[in-house]
Amino acid sequence: MKSPNCKIFVLLFALVLGLVHLVQAQSPPTPDWELLRPEKEQFAVRLPKGSTYEEASKVPYHKMELNTRFYISKTEGGPVFAVVSLSGIKPNPAAYTEMQRVNSYVDAFKTLFVPKIRTKGGLAQVTYLRERSLHGNPGREYRLTIGKLTGTAHVYATTRRFYALVYLNEKKDETLEEQFLSSFAIPERMQPATAAAPAMTEHTPGPPPRPRPSSAIAEDSPEGRKQANEELPKSDEGVTPEAGANGEAKPKRAPISGGVLNGKAIVLPKPDYPAEAHAAGASGTVVVQVTIDESGMVTLARAISGHPTLRQPAVNAANQARFSPTSLMGEPVKVTGVITYNFVKQP
Repeated sequence: MKSPNCKIFVLLFALVLGLVHLVQAQSPPTPDWELLRPEKEQFAVRLPKGSTYEEASKVPYHKMELNTRFYISKTEGGPVFAVVSLSGIKPNPAAYTEMQRVNSYVDAFKTLFVPKIRTKGGLAQVTYLRERSLHGNPGREYRLTIGKLTGTAHVYATTRRFYALVYLNEKKDETLEEQFLSSFAIPERMQPATAAAPAMTEHTPGPPPRPRPSSAIAEDSPEGRKQANEELPKSDEGVTPEAGANGEAKPKRAPISGGVLNGKAIVLPKPDYPAEAHAAGASGTVVVQVTIDESGMVTLARAISGHPTLRQPAVNAANQARFSPTSLMGEPVKVTGVITYNFVKQP
Protein backbone atom coordinates (compact mmCIF):
# COMPACT_ATOMS: atom_id res chain seq x y z
CA MET A 1 0.00 0.00 0.00
CA LYS A 2 1.25 3.42 -0.89
CA SER A 3 1.94 5.81 1.95
CA PRO A 4 -0.01 9.10 2.21
CA ASN A 5 3.19 11.06 1.50
CA CYS A 6 3.71 9.11 -1.70
CA LYS A 7 0.15 9.85 -2.86
CA ILE A 8 0.61 13.56 -2.14
CA PHE A 9 3.86 13.59 -4.13
CA VAL A 10 2.19 11.90 -7.11
CA LEU A 11 -0.69 14.39 -7.03
CA LEU A 12 1.68 17.37 -6.83
CA PHE A 13 3.76 16.02 -9.71
CA ALA A 14 0.65 15.54 -11.85
CA LEU A 15 -0.50 19.08 -11.01
CA VAL A 16 2.86 20.62 -11.95
CA LEU A 17 2.97 18.60 -15.18
CA GLY A 18 -0.52 19.81 -16.08
CA LEU A 19 0.42 23.44 -15.45
CA VAL A 20 3.48 23.08 -17.67
CA HIS A 21 1.38 21.71 -20.53
CA LEU A 22 -1.16 24.52 -20.02
CA VAL A 23 1.52 27.23 -20.21
CA GLN A 24 3.04 25.64 -23.29
CA ALA A 25 -0.37 25.48 -24.95
CA GLN A 26 -1.01 29.17 -24.25
CA SER A 27 2.47 30.38 -25.23
CA PRO A 28 2.88 31.35 -28.90
CA PRO A 29 5.07 28.89 -30.80
CA THR A 30 8.63 29.94 -31.53
CA PRO A 31 8.97 30.68 -35.26
CA ASP A 32 10.76 28.22 -37.48
CA TRP A 33 13.38 30.63 -38.81
CA GLU A 34 14.98 30.50 -42.22
CA LEU A 35 17.74 32.70 -43.63
CA LEU A 36 16.50 35.03 -46.38
CA ARG A 37 19.12 36.44 -48.74
CA PRO A 38 17.29 37.54 -51.90
CA GLU A 39 19.03 38.03 -55.20
CA LYS A 40 19.41 41.65 -56.34
CA GLU A 41 19.28 42.75 -52.70
CA GLN A 42 21.97 43.81 -50.23
CA PHE A 43 20.60 42.27 -47.04
CA ALA A 44 20.27 39.02 -45.16
CA VAL A 45 17.74 38.36 -42.38
CA ARG A 46 16.01 35.52 -40.57
CA LEU A 47 12.26 35.33 -41.24
CA PRO A 48 9.72 32.66 -40.29
CA LYS A 49 9.26 30.00 -42.95
CA GLY A 50 6.39 30.67 -45.30
CA SER A 51 6.89 34.44 -45.44
CA THR A 52 5.37 36.20 -48.43
CA TYR A 53 7.33 38.12 -51.04
CA GLU A 54 5.79 40.83 -53.18
CA GLU A 55 7.34 41.09 -56.61
CA ALA A 56 9.28 44.23 -57.39
CA SER A 57 7.13 47.07 -58.67
CA LYS A 58 7.52 50.73 -59.58
CA VAL A 59 5.40 53.11 -57.52
CA PRO A 60 4.97 56.84 -58.25
CA TYR A 61 5.67 58.93 -55.18
CA HIS A 62 5.37 62.72 -55.51
CA LYS A 63 7.55 63.46 -58.54
CA MET A 64 9.66 60.36 -58.10
CA GLU A 65 9.34 56.71 -59.09
CA LEU A 66 10.40 54.23 -56.43
CA ASN A 67 11.24 50.56 -56.85
CA THR A 68 9.56 48.61 -54.04
CA ARG A 69 9.80 45.10 -52.59
CA PHE A 70 8.05 43.77 -49.47
CA TYR A 71 9.05 40.67 -47.49
CA ILE A 72 6.39 40.00 -44.85
CA SER A 73 5.42 37.31 -42.34
CA LYS A 74 2.21 38.02 -40.41
CA THR A 75 -0.49 36.26 -38.44
CA GLU A 76 -3.78 37.51 -37.03
CA GLY A 77 -2.96 39.53 -33.91
CA GLY A 78 0.77 39.37 -34.58
CA PRO A 79 3.60 38.95 -34.61
CA VAL A 80 4.48 40.72 -37.85
CA PHE A 81 7.98 40.52 -39.29
CA ALA A 82 8.75 42.60 -42.38
CA VAL A 83 11.55 43.98 -44.51
CA VAL A 84 10.67 46.84 -46.86
CA SER A 85 13.12 47.52 -49.69
CA LEU A 86 12.99 50.81 -51.62
CA SER A 87 15.25 52.41 -54.21
CA GLY A 88 15.14 55.36 -56.54
CA ILE A 89 16.77 58.17 -54.55
CA LYS A 90 20.48 58.09 -55.22
CA PRO A 91 23.09 59.72 -52.95
CA ASN A 92 23.96 63.22 -54.12
CA PRO A 93 26.10 65.05 -51.52
CA ALA A 94 26.23 68.14 -53.73
CA ALA A 95 22.44 68.55 -53.55
CA TYR A 96 21.35 67.05 -50.20
CA THR A 97 22.70 65.32 -47.12
CA GLU A 98 22.44 61.61 -46.47
CA MET A 99 19.96 62.14 -43.63
CA GLN A 100 17.76 64.22 -45.95
CA ARG A 101 17.79 61.22 -48.28
CA VAL A 102 16.80 59.00 -45.35
CA ASN A 103 13.93 61.40 -44.49
CA SER A 104 12.55 61.15 -48.01
CA TYR A 105 12.64 57.37 -47.86
CA VAL A 106 10.99 57.30 -44.41
CA ASP A 107 8.08 59.40 -45.69
CA ALA A 108 7.62 56.97 -48.58
CA PHE A 109 7.89 53.96 -46.24
CA LYS A 110 5.12 55.26 -43.97
CA THR A 111 2.84 55.83 -46.96
CA LEU A 112 3.47 52.48 -48.66
CA PHE A 113 3.86 50.04 -45.76
CA VAL A 114 0.88 50.80 -43.51
CA PRO A 115 -1.76 49.61 -46.04
CA LYS A 116 0.06 46.27 -46.27
CA ILE A 117 -0.62 45.62 -42.57
CA ARG A 118 -3.76 47.57 -41.68
CA THR A 119 -6.69 45.54 -43.02
CA LYS A 120 -9.25 47.18 -40.73
CA GLY A 121 -9.65 50.59 -39.10
CA GLY A 122 -7.24 51.95 -36.54
CA LEU A 123 -4.71 54.72 -36.36
CA ALA A 124 -1.13 54.43 -37.57
CA GLN A 125 1.52 56.33 -35.62
CA VAL A 126 5.27 56.61 -36.20
CA THR A 127 7.39 58.11 -33.39
CA TYR A 128 11.07 58.94 -33.79
CA LEU A 129 13.28 57.41 -31.07
CA ARG A 130 16.95 57.79 -31.95
CA GLU A 131 19.64 57.82 -34.63
CA ARG A 132 21.17 54.48 -35.59
CA SER A 133 23.82 53.15 -37.93
CA LEU A 134 24.74 49.67 -39.15
CA HIS A 135 28.16 49.01 -40.64
CA GLY A 136 28.53 52.69 -41.50
CA ASN A 137 25.07 52.96 -43.09
CA PRO A 138 23.03 55.82 -41.56
CA GLY A 139 19.60 55.12 -40.14
CA ARG A 140 17.03 55.70 -37.43
CA GLU A 141 14.84 53.85 -34.96
CA TYR A 142 11.09 54.45 -34.71
CA ARG A 143 8.25 53.27 -32.50
CA LEU A 144 5.52 52.07 -34.85
CA THR A 145 1.83 51.52 -34.04
CA ILE A 146 -0.73 50.23 -36.54
CA GLY A 147 -4.12 49.61 -34.97
CA LYS A 148 -3.58 47.20 -32.06
CA LEU A 149 -0.09 46.25 -33.24
CA THR A 150 2.90 48.00 -31.68
CA GLY A 151 6.61 47.50 -32.24
CA THR A 152 9.85 48.82 -33.66
CA ALA A 153 11.12 49.89 -37.07
CA HIS A 154 14.85 50.15 -37.86
CA VAL A 155 15.59 51.99 -41.11
CA TYR A 156 18.90 52.18 -42.98
CA ALA A 157 20.06 53.70 -46.26
CA THR A 158 22.83 52.01 -48.23
CA THR A 159 24.37 53.57 -51.31
CA ARG A 160 21.89 51.65 -53.48
CA ARG A 161 18.76 51.00 -51.42
CA PHE A 162 16.71 51.86 -48.35
CA TYR A 163 15.65 49.14 -45.91
CA ALA A 164 13.03 49.24 -43.15
CA LEU A 165 13.08 46.34 -40.69
CA VAL A 166 9.75 46.09 -38.85
CA TYR A 167 8.54 44.04 -35.88
CA LEU A 168 4.93 44.39 -34.63
CA ASN A 169 2.88 42.46 -32.09
CA GLU A 170 -0.19 42.85 -29.88
CA LYS A 171 1.77 41.42 -26.93
CA LYS A 172 5.22 42.49 -25.82
CA ASP A 173 7.89 39.87 -26.56
CA GLU A 174 11.34 41.42 -26.28
CA THR A 175 13.14 38.11 -26.89
CA LEU A 176 11.34 37.48 -30.17
CA GLU A 177 11.81 41.10 -31.24
CA GLU A 178 15.54 40.97 -30.53
CA GLN A 179 15.96 37.65 -32.37
CA PHE A 180 14.51 39.18 -35.50
CA LEU A 181 16.04 42.66 -35.40
CA SER A 182 19.53 41.41 -34.53
CA SER A 183 19.56 38.97 -37.46
CA PHE A 184 19.51 41.74 -40.08
CA ALA A 185 22.77 42.32 -41.94
CA ILE A 186 23.85 44.67 -44.74
CA PRO A 187 27.29 45.30 -46.29
CA GLU A 188 29.69 47.72 -44.71
CA ARG A 189 29.56 51.15 -46.30
CA MET A 190 32.83 52.17 -47.88
CA GLN A 191 33.65 55.84 -47.36
CA PRO A 192 34.88 57.60 -50.53
CA ALA A 193 38.46 58.77 -50.47
CA THR A 194 38.88 62.53 -50.31
CA ALA A 195 41.64 64.33 -52.16
CA ALA A 196 43.88 66.67 -50.21
CA ALA A 197 43.11 70.34 -50.77
CA PRO A 198 45.83 72.30 -52.62
CA ALA A 199 47.94 74.56 -50.45
CA MET A 200 47.05 78.24 -50.51
CA THR A 201 49.61 80.65 -51.91
CA GLU A 202 49.65 84.39 -52.17
CA HIS A 203 48.68 83.95 -55.85
CA THR A 204 45.65 81.79 -54.98
CA PRO A 205 43.82 83.69 -52.29
CA GLY A 206 41.34 81.74 -50.22
CA PRO A 207 37.63 82.48 -50.07
CA PRO A 208 36.60 85.58 -48.13
CA PRO A 209 35.35 85.01 -44.59
CA ARG A 210 31.61 84.39 -44.37
CA PRO A 211 29.66 87.24 -42.76
CA ARG A 212 28.14 86.42 -39.38
CA PRO A 213 24.98 87.77 -37.78
CA SER A 214 25.21 90.80 -35.57
CA SER A 215 26.47 90.02 -32.06
CA ALA A 216 23.21 91.41 -30.70
CA ILE A 217 21.33 88.45 -32.21
CA ALA A 218 22.06 84.83 -31.35
CA GLU A 219 23.19 82.91 -34.44
CA ASP A 220 20.99 79.90 -33.65
CA SER A 221 17.91 82.04 -32.95
CA PRO A 222 15.21 82.59 -35.60
CA GLU A 223 16.32 86.20 -35.99
CA GLY A 224 19.95 85.15 -36.32
CA ARG A 225 19.16 82.55 -38.94
CA LYS A 226 17.08 85.09 -40.90
CA GLN A 227 19.84 87.70 -40.79
CA ALA A 228 22.47 85.13 -41.73
CA ASN A 229 20.42 84.02 -44.72
CA GLU A 230 20.11 87.64 -45.86
CA GLU A 231 23.84 88.33 -45.55
CA LEU A 232 25.36 85.09 -46.85
CA PRO A 233 25.66 84.26 -50.55
CA LYS A 234 22.78 82.09 -51.70
CA SER A 235 23.57 78.44 -52.41
CA ASP A 236 21.69 75.72 -54.26
CA GLU A 237 20.75 73.92 -51.06
CA GLY A 238 17.81 74.32 -48.71
CA VAL A 239 14.94 76.59 -49.56
CA THR A 240 16.82 79.45 -51.20
CA PRO A 241 16.01 79.97 -54.90
CA GLU A 242 18.24 78.05 -57.30
CA ALA A 243 19.78 79.69 -60.33
CA GLY A 244 18.72 78.15 -63.62
CA ALA A 245 20.78 77.79 -66.75
CA ASN A 246 19.73 81.24 -67.93
CA GLY A 247 20.61 82.82 -64.59
CA GLU A 248 17.01 83.27 -63.48
CA ALA A 249 16.08 82.18 -59.97
CA LYS A 250 13.84 79.14 -59.63
CA PRO A 251 10.79 79.60 -57.39
CA LYS A 252 10.73 78.08 -53.93
CA ARG A 253 8.93 74.76 -53.59
CA ALA A 254 5.44 75.14 -52.19
CA PRO A 255 4.68 73.45 -48.83
CA ILE A 256 3.34 69.90 -49.06
CA SER A 257 0.23 68.73 -47.21
CA GLY A 258 0.84 66.40 -44.28
CA GLY A 259 -2.75 65.90 -43.13
CA VAL A 260 -3.15 65.18 -39.41
CA LEU A 261 0.32 65.64 -37.92
CA ASN A 262 -0.09 64.36 -34.34
CA GLY A 263 1.57 61.04 -35.11
CA LYS A 264 4.50 62.68 -36.91
CA ALA A 265 5.62 64.93 -34.04
CA ILE A 266 8.78 64.11 -32.10
CA VAL A 267 7.81 66.66 -29.43
CA LEU A 268 4.10 67.31 -28.80
CA PRO A 269 3.45 69.18 -25.51
CA LYS A 270 0.03 68.94 -23.90
CA PRO A 271 -1.96 72.19 -23.76
CA ASP A 272 -2.91 73.86 -20.51
CA TYR A 273 -6.51 73.82 -19.29
CA PRO A 274 -7.15 77.49 -18.36
CA ALA A 275 -9.27 78.69 -15.47
CA GLU A 276 -11.80 80.38 -17.76
CA ALA A 277 -12.32 77.07 -19.59
CA HIS A 278 -12.87 75.34 -16.25
CA ALA A 279 -15.40 77.98 -15.26
CA ALA A 280 -17.22 77.57 -18.56
CA GLY A 281 -17.09 73.77 -18.38
CA ALA A 282 -15.41 73.73 -21.79
CA SER A 283 -14.32 70.47 -23.39
CA GLY A 284 -14.00 68.83 -26.79
CA THR A 285 -11.61 68.90 -29.75
CA VAL A 286 -9.62 71.88 -30.97
CA VAL A 287 -8.09 71.72 -34.45
CA VAL A 288 -5.00 73.86 -35.06
CA GLN A 289 -3.69 74.47 -38.57
CA VAL A 290 0.11 74.71 -38.64
CA THR A 291 2.96 75.37 -41.04
CA ILE A 292 6.25 73.57 -40.34
CA ASP A 293 9.51 74.86 -41.74
CA GLU A 294 12.35 72.85 -43.27
CA SER A 295 13.98 72.24 -39.88
CA GLY A 296 10.82 70.81 -38.30
CA MET A 297 9.78 73.90 -36.29
CA VAL A 298 6.26 75.32 -36.27
CA THR A 299 6.29 78.78 -37.83
CA LEU A 300 2.55 79.44 -38.00
CA ALA A 301 -0.34 78.12 -35.92
CA ARG A 302 -3.99 79.14 -35.81
CA ALA A 303 -7.05 77.41 -34.37
CA ILE A 304 -9.73 76.69 -36.95
CA SER A 305 -12.30 74.97 -34.72
CA GLY A 306 -13.07 74.29 -31.07
CA HIS A 307 -14.36 76.04 -27.96
CA PRO A 308 -13.24 79.70 -27.83
CA THR A 309 -11.63 79.38 -24.37
CA LEU A 310 -9.58 76.35 -25.49
CA ARG A 311 -8.23 77.72 -28.76
CA GLN A 312 -5.35 79.83 -27.45
CA PRO A 313 -3.95 77.07 -25.16
CA ALA A 314 -4.04 74.73 -28.15
CA VAL A 315 -2.21 77.27 -30.33
CA ASN A 316 0.41 77.78 -27.59
CA ALA A 317 1.02 74.04 -27.40
CA ALA A 318 1.19 73.71 -31.19
CA ASN A 319 3.87 76.42 -31.39
CA GLN A 320 6.06 74.29 -29.10
CA ALA A 321 5.71 71.11 -31.17
CA ARG A 322 8.71 69.80 -33.06
CA PHE A 323 8.86 67.51 -36.10
CA SER A 324 11.48 65.60 -38.04
CA PRO A 325 12.54 67.55 -41.13
CA THR A 326 10.72 66.54 -44.32
CA SER A 327 12.51 66.20 -47.66
CA LEU A 328 11.19 65.75 -51.15
CA MET A 329 13.67 64.43 -53.70
CA GLY A 330 16.40 65.29 -51.24
CA GLU A 331 15.28 68.90 -50.87
CA PRO A 332 13.97 70.14 -47.48
CA VAL A 333 10.38 71.30 -47.76
CA LYS A 334 7.77 73.02 -45.62
CA VAL A 335 4.74 71.06 -44.49
CA THR A 336 1.20 72.19 -43.73
CA GLY A 337 -1.35 70.21 -41.77
CA VAL A 338 -3.40 70.12 -38.59
CA ILE A 339 -2.80 69.11 -34.97
CA THR A 340 -5.83 68.04 -32.94
CA TYR A 341 -6.13 68.45 -29.18
CA ASN A 342 -8.82 66.71 -27.13
CA PHE A 343 -9.76 68.60 -23.96
CA VAL A 344 -11.55 66.75 -21.16
CA LYS A 345 -13.65 68.71 -18.70
CA GLN A 346 -11.80 69.02 -15.42
CA PRO A 347 -13.66 68.24 -12.17
